Amino acid sequence: MKILVIGSGGREHVLVWKLTKSPRVSSIYCAPGNAGISQLATCVPLQPDDIAGLKAFAKDSAIDLTIVGPEASLALGIADEFRRDKLKIFGPTRNAARIESSKAFAKELMIRQGIPTADSRTFESLAPALEYLETCRIPVVVKADGLAQGKGVIIAQDKETAKAAVVGMLEEQAFGAAGSRVVIEEYLEGEELSVMAFADGKTVVPMLAAQDHKRIGDGDVGPNTGGMGAYAPAPLASAALQHQILHEVLFPAIEGLSRVGSPFYGVLYAGLMIQDGRPFVLEFNARFGDPETQVVLPLLQTDLVDVLEAVIEHRLDQLSVEWSNQAAVCVVLASGGYPGPYQTGLAIGGCLASSQSQQGMIFHAGTAKKDDQLVTAGGRVLGVTGLGPDLNIARTDAYKMAEPITFEGRYFRQDIASKALV
Repeated sequence: MKILVIGSGGREHVLVWKLTKSPRVSSIYCAPGNAGISQLATCVPLQPDDIAGLKAFAKDSAIDLTIVGPEASLALGIADEFRRDKLKIFGPTRNAARIESSKAFAKELMIRQGIPTADSRTFESLAPALEYLETCRIPVVVKADGLAQGKGVIIAQDKETAKAAVVGMLEEQAFGAAGSRVVIEEYLEGEELSVMAFADGKTVVPMLAAQDHKRIGDGDVGPNTGGMGAYAPAPLASAALQHQILHEVLFPAIEGLSRVGSPFYGVLYAGLMIQDGRPFVLEFNARFGDPETQVVLPLLQTDLVDVLEAVIEHRLDQLSVEWSNQAAVCVVLASGGYPGPYQTGLAIGGCLASSQSQQGMIFHAGTAKKDDQLVTAGGRVLGVTGLGPDLNIARTDAYKMAEPITFEGRYFRQDIASKALV
């Protein structure tokens, strides 16, 4: 099979790496890819939002299967366009992807389906939003309605911060069109959990539960990022809790999308807060999570191509999806200043363009090649994933691999997975 992966981050590097393990795959292309991906696949100079260009490439290159990584491509309707021309693609339609691209749509769906989530209100105008804030308990969560690369969520510890967030989104366009509507949401306390699931419109097969570390600083302090690390499986996800998530969150969401004429084919990601033993949905995503994919897919034992095709062909109920009994921990190495302004083009030392050992893998997120030198090209630069028979060993190996890697301003959290080891 000839496969095209769309995207350029750590998630896409994992997907490409996993596809190389399949005996069914003959060649892999990635658009646009990165320095690490280029060691495993042919990188194509097409951006994820160039739907026409990607479709033309898939046709001209006789691509058998296209896998969509970034949410922006899905929100633009790439799956609709490919399917219109009978091109096989893994990813939900534009309407189904609204479960991620519009937080207001997702909230309405959850309310209709009885999915547990925080109380919230949606606003398009500044004055009523500010007026509503006066009635809210603090802390409160302010979210940009649209896609903001994981950064459009502000947890305000005081009303001044909440008001500034609303003004920034609605009046100052801090997140562009993504912030033209805001969702003001009740703050939930507890422990976060990420559960991704394969879904073919009817059947739902959950993956191993993971925990992401969204805040920039140790101890979960500072602004939200796209994710500073993750681990799987998360001990928090007991068998009873996983059953509850499947039947109270995942099944109702898939059923609800089908009811509104938008059946979901792809990966549904539920970002959850576990409060008093009950799962509440913080957000839904319509694709593989990042960095959760860096710890979940390495533990998948079933051929990934078999799973993706079962989803596309609506026969997921006929496939047994198997998982390793190992554990994985991913530590993200970020550029200094991230998630704010940061430099790019800084030389990276101490690692190869693609590195794999028995202890784990180094996945590239924001890297490029300049004059044969590996350099930084993003806020999140590398995802170092350790593997082991348990989380403690996997965590030790991840940090052991991360420590020698160097670039100016390099930063990573020191407490990834520490909650699971208390």
